[in-house]
Amino acid sequence: MNSTEPTVTVTRVGRSIEVARDVAIEPDVAAEALRDSRAWPTWSPSISGVESEDRYIRSGTRGRVRVGCGWVPFRVTAFNGRRWDWTVAGVPATGHRVDTYAGEPGRCRVVIEVPLPAAAYVPVCERALQRFVRLLEEGRFDRREA
Repeated sequence: MNSTEPTVTVTRVGRSIEVARDVAIEPDVAAEALRDSRAWPTWSPSISGVESEDRYIRSGTRGRVRVGCGWVPFRVTAFNGRRWDWTVAGVPATGHRVDTYAGEPGRCRVVIEVPLPAAAYVPVCERALQRFVRLLEEGRFDRREA
C-alpha cells in the first residue's frame, strides 16, 4: 500500500468488526457500486465469479458466487439501499453499508462488517475495501442506465 493512501480502519463494534474507509464520493454512487454484483470479482479477493438474476442486489436476491472451493449459493437477507447483509452457503456473512456525513454530500464512509467468528477474514476485507475505493475513485464502475 502507498504510504500516502488513506488507511482502512478496523474497529470492533459489538459482535462484529467494522472494516471502513472514507471516500470523497457521493453516498448514492458508492452504494450503487457496492450493490453491483457484476463488479464483485473486480474488487473482492475471495470472489472470482457471480451468477444472479439481479445485477444490483436487493432484498431477497439469490445467486451463487465462485470462491476457492467452487460455486456456493448466496442470498441477500436484509437490504435498505445503503446497507445489505447476506448469507453464503447458508452461513451469515459480511454486512455492507455506506454511511453519510451531515452537510458533506460528496463524502461517505464505506463499511464491511465482519462477524466476530470470522475475524480471520478481516485482512481480506481490508484488501477488498482498498480495491473497491480505488476503483470507485477512478470511476471504473459501470453506471446504471437511467
